[in-house]
Amino acid sequence: SSENIYKIKFGDISGLSVSSPIYANGFQIGTIKNVEYNYDHPGDITVDADVDRNMKIPNGTTAVISSDLMGNVKVNLVLGDARNGFIARGGTINGSVSDGLMGVAKGLFPAIERMIPKVDSILSNVNALLADPAIAGSLHNVNRISSDLTTSTKELNQLLASVNQQFPGLVSNANGMLEKSGGVATKVSGLVENANGLVTNLNSKINEVDLNGTMTKVDNTLNNMQTLTEKLNSNEGSLGLLMNDPGLYNSLHRTLSDVDSLVVNLKAHPKRYVHFSLFGKKDK
Repeated sequence: SSENIYKIKFGDISGLSVSSPIYANGFQIGTIKNVEYNYDHPGDITVDADVDRNMKIPNGTTAVISSDLMGNVKVNLVLGDARNGFIARGGTINGSVSDGLMGVAKGLFPAIERMIPKVDSILSNVNALLADPAIAGSLHNVNRISSDLTTSTKELNQLLASVNQQFPGLVSNANGMLEKSGGVATKVSGLVENANGLVTNLNSKINEVDLNGTMTKVDNTLNNMQTLTEKLNSNEGSLGLLMNDPGLYNSLHRTLSDVDSLVVNLKAHPKRYVHFSLFGKKDK
């Protein structure tokens, strides 16, 4: 027989029919020969795959039903490792259904459904923001600021042009001022030289003065003052005795008291001490 039939077991064939192509690694190796539905065991579907006689199917191979966007259904054989041997002719291959791009899209639907309320909320906020009159006012202010900047730029260009015209004159004036400042600097230099001469003269005068002799005399005077102070603090001399001997002070005090009493008595009884007689008669 020219046929090379393998059995493929499916639970759902998703529109697979007789003559649907069979691929291995993207290359068509056969077609669907027959489809049998087991009514005694619902969900048990057997598909006869007529494969090229030169094709050997390794053990562990699976069959996957897939469809493209146009609805065309095909079977892809996911080949196993050839080192594990090969499936005998008429052997059974396990099959499954791949959702393909539609399955991926179905998986995205829940996420899209969760995003729709958020997108709606964002759009509502955007609409509220665009409806705010402050937006229009801000745009108006932006336009006004742009016009002000344009005017300021024109005025700045005019100012720069005016400065460029006046710049040569300013440079000439600056040069004149620098020349005048050179004369002032010359005068300042003369004043500095005069000050240096004055300092030199002062130094010469200071050198002429006998500072050492003067300081020697000052030291001698201080020594004499110290000696006088020591004598005053001692019992030597009249001043020392007067300052340090209480007996001398007390004697002087008593003497002064007696003199004072004598003067008082003299004033009270002058006749006791002074005798006047016009006729030579003496009073007793």
